Amino acid sequence: MEEDAANGLGSWILWIAENLALSIYNIGYALTHPSAWLDWITWNNTTEDKASIMRVVYYGASVEFFFAAFTVFLLIFIVGVWRNNFLWGVVRALEGLANTVGRFAAWAGLFMVLQQVIIVFMQRIFTRPDISIGFGIPLQFDISWFAEELKLFNAMVVCLCLTYTFVQGGHVRVDLVYSAVSHRAKRVIDMVGSMIFMLPMAVLVWMYTWFFMWRSLIVPPVAPTDPLQRLELKARAVRWNVETIGFSPNGFTGYFLFKILMIIMVGMIFIHAWAFFYRSYLEWKEGPESEGKYLDKDVLEQGEEPYDHAEF
Repeated sequence: MEEDAANGLGSWILWIAENLALSIYNIGYALTHPSAWLDWITWNNTTEDKASIMRVVYYGASVEFFFAAFTVFLLIFIVGVWRNNFLWGVVRALEGLANTVGRFAAWAGLFMVLQQVIIVFMQRIFTRPDISIGFGIPLQFDISWFAEELKLFNAMVVCLCLTYTFVQGGHVRVDLVYSAVSHRAKRVIDMVGSMIFMLPMAVLVWMYTWFFMWRSLIVPPVAPTDPLQRLELKARAVRWNVETIGFSPNGFTGYFLFKILMIIMVGMIFIHAWAFFYRSYLEWKEGPESEGKYLDKDVLEQGEEPYDHAEF
């Protein structure tokens, strides 16, 4: 029994080592042969375009892609252990990405409010059944279309501001042990948490969301169980079939955008798990004086403090 367990563990270790070694080749091949997976962007409806999009569909949620990403993560970390300044630069770049995207997407909240005000005015005061926006070629849809489209602004705030809120320390956290332990113990908890919670969760959601998104964009439908050879056979018949069906007759028809936002959200969680691990390691190594180093947190100016209703 113990021998079988040892053989099983050895097989797993060998499998991981083989995939890590193969990932170097896969990364090099993807960088030196971009046409193999980028031809579809120009989309001339050629055989090459169809084959390249099917490769993206397959490899986007494949073991090969996971190990390629994990290899990049390891290489950055190995170099960062040797050169801490390099790793700090990576942390600042990844956190800067989250902050930039989040601060930009936060404006969707304002547009959501303004659009709701316009809908109320057009529907209740001007009694218009539709809204026309634009010059020359106007964008004209029923009011119910714009009313349902408000969900998209809400989804943008949720999906694109999630990692930004994490960087800013805005998520609710349940603390049972964390506050009572030392600085270095906190950083160890953060590193372990990013590896056994953030990354696996992001990978799991990505695997489900990836094919969920593509099934709303192309036909014939693709499935996670389809091998590459089967997808390449399907490529002969592949065509764009973007879903534009609303929940109501005149409702919002861009629900495929929600699926794209989900992929972006999960991808940002995945790369921010890297940033969180790298920052935790650097703060563990450099000690308490490095806590919050280079952290670009929003600062409220005098008079901008949130109103506290607890006073009453």
